[in-house]
Amino acid sequence: MNNRKPLVTIVVPSYNQGRFLEDALNSIAVQKVPAEIFVMDGGSSDESVAIIRKWESKLAGWRSHKDDGQAAAINEGIARGTAPYVCWLNSDDLFLPGGLDKLVNAMERHAAWPAAYGKAWHLDDANGRRTPAWVEPFNERRMATRCVITQPASLIRRTAWTAVGGLDAKLKMALDYDLWWRLYRSGGPLGFVDEEVAINRNHDETKTRIHRRLHYKEAMETVRRHHGHVPLKWWLAQPYAVWWKTLIR
Repeated sequence: MNNRKPLVTIVVPSYNQGRFLEDALNSIAVQKVPAEIFVMDGGSSDESVAIIRKWESKLAGWRSHKDDGQAAAINEGIARGTAPYVCWLNSDDLFLPGGLDKLVNAMERHAAWPAAYGKAWHLDDANGRRTPAWVEPFNERRMATRCVITQPASLIRRTAWTAVGGLDAKLKMALDYDLWWRLYRSGGPLGFVDEEVAINRNHDETKTRIHRRLHYKEAMETVRRHHGHVPLKWWLAQPYAVWWKTLIR
């Protein structure tokens, strides 16, 4: 990116997302904060490797082979970096211009925050429509009823990441939700930055659309594990979110 010492380690996990990957990398490249980028590709058979090779001179590292899943790939990439702040940007998501800079500036001002997160947009890939993601200031009771943090709009202090051992590689869906809880239990409330930071792209191949049942199962288990019980809201929302939305896809 530039010759300054990196402030942020950014991991881009990807698998057969070549049609989105370059947009994700471009969104990192326009950030002003110095970053080291690691692309962890799961052995894609599309144009992904050609795109990665095109960007190779701007990357701190990359690889493309079968791995143990998204969480394990992110843990691997972050372990290869050295910067004091860490995050991951899925290859179908985007940083908004200046978004990462806003998160770094907020973390520099609030040394006690284990992590920070900002506002984000959902982008419907089918029609290009943007809608605001449901994000709000951190509160345990609210976190127990829904995840109030949108992952691409987040930044984590490396010391906090190391303290909790990174992502739980056994999780396939709720890996970020579980991480927010563990960061909170270990280091206190996560900081909210009241500015737009990122875009979460929605398309038919996203895990949350394909594996709705597993998503709810892992999320509810995460709440029970970290909060002690599962609020009624989860039981009421599950039939609509899992069964009805699956039928109308």
